[in-house]
Amino acid sequence: MLRQFCIAVAVILGLGALANGGFMLVSPTGWYFAVPGVTTTGPFNQHFIRDIGIIFLFLGAAFLIGAARPEFRVVLWSAASLWLCCHALFHFWEVAVGICGSPALLRDFPAVTLPALIGVALTLWAIRDRR
Repeated sequence: MLRQFCIAVAVILGLGALANGGFMLVSPTGWYFAVPGVTTTGPFNQHFIRDIGIIFLFLGAAFLIGAARPEFRVVLWSAASLWLCCHALFHFWEVAVGICGSPALLRDFPAVTLPALIGVALTLWAIRDRR
């Protein structure tokens, strides 16, 4: 039961990352104005948004391939979760140095910190499940 739940969560996380990355690549302007708080982080930069969109495609692929291929699960989910955690820590750093106010952490939690926490939980489960 736990295995099925974890795989389902990984698939949802992977599909979400693919959708976000696809949106960033196909419509960087649309993504920039649609995601709450993004416009307050700096001017529109199509190249940068598409660069990050490519990263999200890789993250999505990592979670989906890991869901389908247990032998690659730990390494793929670890790598994806590491990036997600670094991204979340960067948001905390922005608050710590005064670039953003603390309400940004709450606003960003569902799309930034929560995926990182889920990725870590999935990775820890995968490590235990491998044994």
